[in-house]
Amino acid sequence: MCIRDGDFADVMGQPLARRAMVLAAAGGHNVLLIGAPGTGKSMLAKRLPGILPPLTREEAVETTKIYSIAGQLPKGRGLISARPFRSPHHSASAAALAGGGTTFRPGECSLADCGVLFLDELPEFSRDSLEVLRQPLEDGQITVSRAAGSATYPSRFQLVAAMNPCKCGYYGHPTRPCTCSPSAVRQYRSRVSGPLLDRIDLCVEMDPVAFDELHTSTPAESSADLRKQVLAARAVQAKRYAAPGYEGVRCNAQLTAGQVRRVCRMTPAAERLLRASYDTLGLSARAHDRILRVARTVADLAGKQLLDEEALLEALQYRAQEKVETF
Repeated sequence: MCIRDGDFADVMGQPLARRAMVLAAAGGHNVLLIGAPGTGKSMLAKRLPGILPPLTREEAVETTKIYSIAGQLPKGRGLISARPFRSPHHSASAAALAGGGTTFRPGECSLADCGVLFLDELPEFSRDSLEVLRQPLEDGQITVSRAAGSATYPSRFQLVAAMNPCKCGYYGHPTRPCTCSPSAVRQYRSRVSGPLLDRIDLCVEMDPVAFDELHTSTPAESSADLRKQVLAARAVQAKRYAAPGYEGVRCNAQLTAGQVRRVCRMTPAAERLLRASYDTLGLSARAHDRILRVARTVADLAGKQLLDEEALLEALQYRAQEKVETF
């Protein structure tokens, strides 16, 4: 069920990617990591469950039921106590992700419910497989329909995806030449559709780790340290969303458009910055709300009530659309 290892203290360098993983854990956001082979994408993804909040009893019961239906609950096992971490191979079919068969078994999207779904080599997944993700990312559930009937399973997971910048993996690398033509790079990146990118809150481009970063004597923050930050931010959100009008909302990533307007109040300077960015960058309404959700998480981690310019600027730098489509 779970493929995870190590501590965030093992990850050398990559401060921006580490920060993105903290934001992802604190706000429940989806993440896309882009970088050449060996930059630490998989290392970061596998360590995310270690800084997520523990399962609530309700989540544990829901997760256990799914694994029981799928026939993947070990005999004699009680409630599942750890958040699932699913990492299907890029050859996985749409049916493997969505679920199905004669007994309507849950697929990877449901087996990752209340946990993390890690898709490595994202563009290598078939278009049909990636399109399966749109419903659970939007609705938190997935419906499996076959001739014999249909079944709906909860599929509220955090998506962590990783991809190379091009087919050979070295587009933009400072020392290794890329062997792909511009059209090949464009074709490779176009395999990830706009609607899928539109559902990813955080995107980070990762550079190769420098030699000095690998041999530094300064210890990196551990998973235990990062988890304290995450739990503090989640406690703020739990108190905020206990109020009427936020039923079903557990973290910032789950806010609806109307709820975003209520909880993402900004300083005048931050509002001017967002207005200028909206016009200059040609943001969509969905992108506008996504930036505010991330900025809300930045502010929660900093213990701030209002979103300021610093929170908005950090949220703006994680936009996925341009990083994948523009080069």
